[in-house]
This record gives sequence, C-alpha cells and structure tokens, in this order.
Amino acid sequence: MKTVSFTKMEDGTAEEYAFLDSLYYQYRNGVADMLLTLLKQMQGDRLGYKVDRYTHSLQTATRAERDGADQETVVCALLHDVGDLLAPDNHSEVAAGILRPYVSEGNYWILKHHGLFQGYYHFHHMDKDRNLRDRFKGHPHYQACVDFCQRWDQCSFDPEYDTLPLAHFEPMVRQIIQKPVNIFE
Repeated sequence: MKTVSFTKMEDGTAEEYAFLDSLYYQYRNGVADMLLTLLKQMQGDRLGYKVDRYTHSLQTATRAERDGADQETVVCALLHDVGDLLAPDNHSEVAAGILRPYVSEGNYWILKHHGLFQGYYHFHHMDKDRNLRDRFKGHPHYQACVDFCQRWDQCSFDPEYDTLPLAHFEPMVRQIIQKPVNIFE
C-alpha cells in the first residue's frame, strides 16, 4: 500500500497531498452509507417511547416531505437525531456538525438547536424552563426551528402514522451528501 514519505504535515509535497486528496475523496464518498448505517442502528431501541428512534426519524422526514419541505430539509429531518448514538447529551450539535458541510446555514442552525427547541414540549414536566428557546428570538432561523419541532419532530412518535420507508429517502441522502457546499466555513 502506497503511503506518503513525511511524518510531519509541514514536510509534505504537492504530489503527496494530491495522492492523499484522492484517498480522501474515496473516503468521503462513504459518508452517506455511514449516516444510513447510523440511522439503521437506531432500530429497536424505543427508550420508553411508542416507536424507536429509527421510526421517529422516518416519521419526521415523512411529515416534512408531505408538508412540502425541500429535499435538503427532508434529509435533515431524517438525520436530525443521528447524534443520539454518539453523544446523547448534545445530539443536536453532533448531527449538525456531521451535516454542516452538506446543508445550508439555515438547516445547520435548525439541526444544531432542535434539541433545545424541542424542550418546549417537555421541559416544564422536568422542572426546567420550557421557554429556553426564547433566548434566540429575533434570530433569522428561530421560527423555522420552532416550525421544524412543532410540525415534524415533536409529533413523530406515532406507531399508527403511515411512515415512508428508508428506501424512499436513501436517494435523497445520497444526493445531498455527494458534494459539500459549506466546507471550511
């Protein structure tokens, strides 16, 4: 297997970085598969809800699509909770960080903040302020995040809902993830 000659990045040559770049693109092409695998790993674990997190994610995306959301937003709805598997305490930030290179600033912001905004529906039952989201009032994406949670996320725990299968969404995921739009911003 070919490798570069350097042990410190500052010593690399343009040719070596061209070689590494080609390997990087091969690796990056697997991101959609990795995300779909993470999503599938959410099957079966209900955490006390009526549906597992996999079904919740499919339902959220189904609702978004049926509500007329654009493809990027539908993919964000599908993948909004993939961070649960890696970092349950800040899953929103993890999902947002993973998807950041592939989505608009607005969808990134919604993903990053949806966990806090979702708290509106349950924080008051846990002796927390349900209006913590209000510290973001006036932000350009505040209402879109409120809408995301109200119309799609908080209501997607219904075992009777006619949820679309993952196969319906896979081509969308692959299309959105195929090319970064916000790298190094």
